[in-house]
Amino acid sequence: MASFTKRTHTCGELTAKQAGQTATLNGWLDNIRDLGAMAFFVIRDFYGVTQAVARTPELLEKLRSIPIESTVCVTGAVVPRESPNPRLPTGAIELIPAQPEDIEPLGLCVEPLPFAVSTSRDNREDLRLKYRFLDLRNPVNQQRIALRSRVIDSIRRHMRAQGFLEIQTPILTSSSPEGARDYIVPSRVHPGKFYALPQAPQQYKQLLMTSGFDKYFQIAPCFRDEDARSDRSPGEFYQLDMEMAFADQEDVFAAIEPVLYEVFRENTDADVTLPPFPRIPYSKALARYGSDKPDLRNPLVIEDVTALFADGAPPFFEGKQIRAIAVDRFAKTRRFFDALGVYMKEQGASNAYWFRLDDAGAVTGGIANALMACPASVRAGLVSMLGLQPGAAVVLIAEPKESIVRLAGLARARMGAELGLINENQFKFCWIVDFPMYERDEETGSIMFGHNPFSMPQGGLDALNTMEPLDILAYQYDIVCNGIELSSGAVRNYDPSTMIRAFEIAGFDQDVVASQFPALYNAFRFGAPPHAGIAPGVDRIVMLLAGEPNIREVIAFPMNKSAQEPMMGSPSRVTEKQLREVHIKLREPSPPGG
Repeated sequence: MASFTKRTHTCGELTAKQAGQTATLNGWLDNIRDLGAMAFFVIRDFYGVTQAVARTPELLEKLRSIPIESTVCVTGAVVPRESPNPRLPTGAIELIPAQPEDIEPLGLCVEPLPFAVSTSRDNREDLRLKYRFLDLRNPVNQQRIALRSRVIDSIRRHMRAQGFLEIQTPILTSSSPEGARDYIVPSRVHPGKFYALPQAPQQYKQLLMTSGFDKYFQIAPCFRDEDARSDRSPGEFYQLDMEMAFADQEDVFAAIEPVLYEVFRENTDADVTLPPFPRIPYSKALARYGSDKPDLRNPLVIEDVTALFADGAPPFFEGKQIRAIAVDRFAKTRRFFDALGVYMKEQGASNAYWFRLDDAGAVTGGIANALMACPASVRAGLVSMLGLQPGAAVVLIAEPKESIVRLAGLARARMGAELGLINENQFKFCWIVDFPMYERDEETGSIMFGHNPFSMPQGGLDALNTMEPLDILAYQYDIVCNGIELSSGAVRNYDPSTMIRAFEIAGFDQDVVASQFPALYNAFRFGAPPHAGIAPGVDRIVMLLAGEPNIREVIAFPMNKSAQEPMMGSPSRVTEKQLREVHIKLREPSPPGG
């Protein structure tokens, strides 16, 4: 390696205190402002930027020979700036090199830049990912990755402080039916057999509990062959995986709430929900918020007013479920309500109906005439149930039973956003609890697991044997923040008899359980402790803290929406030799029409 003069300071370190000293900086040539007789130039590294000035013809000639984004070493005197920049930590000084040797090129940028580093985030995602090493030079992107590092460090500190032991579980494991598609890896030494990358360490962490470990966690990589979304990266993601022995639902809540609170408190100035977090039953979340991932920053709630119209309803309400959302402030013109109606129709709703109370408390606007044709008890019931005061407005959503929850939830979210009711300087956590153990398959009509097949039913084996399956609740829970689900968790079904019965109800006999989940099934027959756990997503936590709507912005080298990594060219073809070593023969896709 060629020798170079090593830095005495970083590019974010020099202040007026170092004026009069000589300093050496290593970094990237960020930009040049060439004024002819002199030139200002900026050196950038991970820590910040520092302005330097070339004042002699020899220095100018040397500087002009170095392309932007080359790495350089610059030595010079630290002097006060004539025009300080208070927005920069280094804005009080500048660096003055004395001779051409004081500007030393280290690594030249010899190719045309595909985009300017300072504005890289304005470019197409596919171009940014192809040149991700350049995109990551953007200080904003570097801040996102640094935030991720701090979050993971904070998680580890707080988990260890509670006595959790960090244990790594295997990456090469066996395929199991856990909901998503596996990434499979062919075995060279076992022809015809395959490993699978873990969708989650679910079974391993439960096996650790049966092995006598009391509190486990890891920052676990998980692999799922599923499509991308704005809050889900395809391919791989990371989660805070944790499990506790001799524990129930409340023990998990008591363990994870202070960790999440401290992680958010340490990395944001926003208001964070103090533990204990609110517990909201699944059925109530759907009824009040139209979602099992409610954004509690939105103060609006949904009320079921169907029964109020039993004695008389407008024709366009007949035979439908009716939900009401009341607000005590609203747009003074029809524009807001008309725009909401257009949006709801785009989402598949009939309309967004509305009315308001004037200063005297009389019904006016929107469907006021239709409501006046209803019995007086309807109007009085709406005022009473919704707690309406003069000046309030009400939006009514009337839809079939199968779509009313979703559409009312969309209306609530849209209204909260458009009316400016959501405080962007808050992180509001809640638990969604009491999920149904089973649900009915809409296509086949059969009973299937509603959430997690390894969960303990509330009431245990007795509930499975005596209750209607669709009435059974499970010890399952989700942690939600600002409308984003960070994780699902559960009290585990550790009793073999209860497990077998739970799977029987979903159509799987004992042989299926024993063959599909042999390790868990066998381990639980040797004395397993009651245990419970959860696994909040690290990527989603960082996404929330960074205020990024796209999860790929907080991952150093993410895949694109098509599960490709264009910089490295993955997935890629392999050689025939490599295929033969793992006993694989490719079957080419059939030609179109073939």
